[in-house]
Amino acid sequence: MNIHDVRVQALAATTATVALGTLYSVIASSYVDTSDPLLTHLPHPLGHTHVFANKANSLNTVFIKNAWGWTTAAAAAAVAARPPRRALPQILRWVVATAVWLAFAGWFFGPPLIDRVAMASGGECVLVVPYEDMEQIVVLPHEYCFQRTKVSPETHPDLFTAQLDATTGSYVIPSSWGGRPRLRRGHDVSGHIFLLTMSILVLADQLRPLLKSQAPKTMARGLAIAANVGMIGLWLFAAGVTSVYFHTPEEKVTGFLLGLAGFAATLLVPIRHEPTLRRTRFEPSRVM
Repeated sequence: MNIHDVRVQALAATTATVALGTLYSVIASSYVDTSDPLLTHLPHPLGHTHVFANKANSLNTVFIKNAWGWTTAAAAAAVAARPPRRALPQILRWVVATAVWLAFAGWFFGPPLIDRVAMASGGECVLVVPYEDMEQIVVLPHEYCFQRTKVSPETHPDLFTAQLDATTGSYVIPSSWGGRPRLRRGHDVSGHIFLLTMSILVLADQLRPLLKSQAPKTMARGLAIAANVGMIGLWLFAAGVTSVYFHTPEEKVTGFLLGLAGFAATLLVPIRHEPTLRRTRFEPSRVM
């Protein structure tokens, strides 16, 4: 392991950030168990006093929610700064990383892998329904969570029989009320830690050939290095925020390990190393 490798440095920084943030969250009791259906839809208890505990902050809504788009933009800048014949392996690594991201968070022959982990660990498809002065949990078949369909007494009356008043024949909640069921109560892998970890390492991998290149410096290369370094720094900060305020320690650890595994999959694409230019001292030939 070469400590001068920017990927090793990025891994060390990410590990330290997630570990220290998680440790702080345990000591200060600052994290929220997002697998609890009665808590996950509520504002964070610290949201009024801690900016980044509020999910409406700009870091979350502008950057983290669109993390792979920002990562792709920075990676594209790195690829554009390299000769076309040497950029193909980096493009293929980005394609593999994108496939991993889609498999974990979007679709994997049905539910994404993160949802499959939640189901395998006892997760249920639940809907939080207002009931008098409290809230009631309605457990639905998993298909409703996979379809991500909004349900209500009007559209799915068979799901709300418990909320039907037998004496009046009307619902105790407005018939127009609706909500989207979510997978809860299982092991809710931190999708943010997963994606941020993989993004940091992917960008470090894109940055590595730019830093090692012996080619003359260009503006495109300088801008690409700045974009990737800046994005890595932002994602490290975002990983720290997530570690402090959200998910249980176990869920953050699995998110980190899955992000590491996702990046490892990209390394299956081999990269041909650029030859290093060596300076040789010119010595005039001697005239015999």
